[in-house]
Amino acid sequence: MGVGVVVRDGRGGTPVTRKAAPARGSAYMGMGVLAHDGRSGMPVTRKATRTEGVDVSSYEGNVAWSTLWSSGVKWADTKATEGTYYTNPYFKQQYKGSYNVGMIRGAYHFATPDTSSGAKQANYFVDHGGGWSRDGKTLPGVLDIEWNPYGATCYGKSASSMVGWIADFLKTYKARTGREAVIYTATSWWTQCTGNYGGFATKNPLWIARYASTVGTLPAGWGYYTLWQYTSSGPTVGDRDRFNGALGRVKALADG
Repeated sequence: MGVGVVVRDGRGGTPVTRKAAPARGSAYMGMGVLAHDGRSGMPVTRKATRTEGVDVSSYEGNVAWSTLWSSGVKWADTKATEGTYYTNPYFKQQYKGSYNVGMIRGAYHFATPDTSSGAKQANYFVDHGGGWSRDGKTLPGVLDIEWNPYGATCYGKSASSMVGWIADFLKTYKARTGREAVIYTATSWWTQCTGNYGGFATKNPLWIARYASTVGTLPAGWGYYTLWQYTSSGPTVGDRDRFNGALGRVKALADG
């Protein structure tokens, strides 16, 4: 992020102004949402038809998974990698800890399309925790593609080049794991940086980022969302999410 950009103070949700770009590796899912899209409420949908989840990164450190489980959180996603230069030092505790308390768990990769190819980053992700197994409790990997915290919003790429980079990542991930990756993004970023491309919607589930009472307009092609990151200020850990369906649907996505 450049000079004067308002971001969260760690994971707590307090707006601060940073005068310099953060260190490489420090990005996390939803890092740019408040600064670019803001916050305008909380969901009004009934929890009976949604399944609560969380996403975590190194900012959370060792997570109190039993506390989250007792509060009703049934699935979790952990940052595994960023670019081809970073792995989460807390990944083992977070990824295995959520699994051990009974949650369905998965991993995500924070994309940096300006540092290496989509294929290289997909391989790095799979090689460092982003794989998939048909154990009924492991979700397919997530491509976190959003605002660049280290520089130009669209990583210096044209819309067509960005679409090509994403396609390269998704193709490689599918070849390595047999699963289609989930795409995490925000509609405003997707519109700006891919030209609102709709070609991935038929295969790749959508994880939408929007801190509001509803998900709002979705990126082109997707008629519905699968997951929704709806706040960065939830209890126990900051980022809270909902799966668009009951727990059985979460299990179905894990099963493939």
